[in-house]
Amino acid sequence: MLTDFGYILLFVIAGLVLLGVVLTVAKILRPDRPNEEKLTTYESGEDPTGNANIQFNVRFYVVALIFVLFEVELLFLFPWAVVFGNEDLIAQTNGAWGWFAMAEMTVFIGILILGLAYAWAKGYLDWVRPAPKIPQVNSPVPVDLYAKVNEKYRAKNA
Repeated sequence: MLTDFGYILLFVIAGLVLLGVVLTVAKILRPDRPNEEKLTTYESGEDPTGNANIQFNVRFYVVALIFVLFEVELLFLFPWAVVFGNEDLIAQTNGAWGWFAMAEMTVFIGILILGLAYAWAKGYLDWVRPAPKIPQVNSPVPVDLYAKVNEKYRAKNA
């Protein structure tokens, strides 16, 4: 007879075994044909410029982090709205719960608005693409090799 923890352990083991089976079957079935173009650096759909060992603009990460922050805000708003709309709960507390919940959410949204204003004032929401700086890096792969690969690719697809 298994306990509740035994069932959980069986589910974890079954999940790991299934994951291993799926990854093994995928490795066996997928084609493995690397070519010169597949092995080049990929930069979000743009042609690579120089060596890939350059400093990446942090602005992309900051904008993504701000987006995630405000998406998490919505996750907190939905349960609050459900509880706030529960008339039975508000009636049981003689209306005190409604005012408390409204004040609590006002403070929460106020803090988020202050965070948005701070990010806006600092210029984190401005989407200006800086001019690329191509550093001179001592790399085992010559920089002109990237240019040759891109020229071949453009000539082939033109």
